[in-house]
Amino acid sequence: MEESDATAARRPLKSRASAWAGMLSGVLVRCNISANMISVLSVVFSLAASTVLICVGRGHLTHWWYFAAAALIQLRLICNLMDGMVAIEGGKKSAVGDLYNEVPDRIADVAILAGFGFCAICQPWGTHLGWLAASLAVMTAYIRMQGATLTGKQDFRGPMAKPHRMALVTGTCVAAAFFQSGIDWVFWVLLVMIFGEVVTACRRLSGISAILRRKWRP
Repeated sequence: MEESDATAARRPLKSRASAWAGMLSGVLVRCNISANMISVLSVVFSLAASTVLICVGRGHLTHWWYFAAAALIQLRLICNLMDGMVAIEGGKKSAVGDLYNEVPDRIADVAILAGFGFCAICQPWGTHLGWLAASLAVMTAYIRMQGATLTGKQDFRGPMAKPHRMALVTGTCVAAAFFQSGIDWVFWVLLVMIFGEVVTACRRLSGISAILRRKWRP
């Protein structure tokens, strides 16, 4: 993939232009840490976040551990930002970089959202909603990738794209850490997320269909 194509395929993020992001990516490049290693590290943080969420939901940890889950989720997102910057701006692209860019992300989404569902374990269908949210997250990503294959364009639209999902989970974790009753909110947050994911999938499918119809020459 040419650099211009790789840049066009990236999710537009304002944080990529921030001073701290540039400094951190520069440090990682100088330390000879590859973008693929950073992608794998994002899965480690996600699995750790999922473990914390499951333990809190089952009552093995206190609600203060929600802070740890929120921090781990943000570390996952920082890894998602850094792997692209190290690969593109840092010149450390690899032949399998696209695989490392996508597959760990899907594992991380499922781990965090399924674990988040365990925080609603006392609610009817709470864990099921977590798995449903995780499945829909994978589906929205699949639609985006399929759209890129068919149209050559990546559609990162929400309202419940990855940054929106992770912001919602992080915000809920912080609120639940301050207010123990916040555990009861997780059920409703998952419902909002699932609705948003369905809308996101429909919007992306509609956009892809519109492009394909314009291109269609019977």
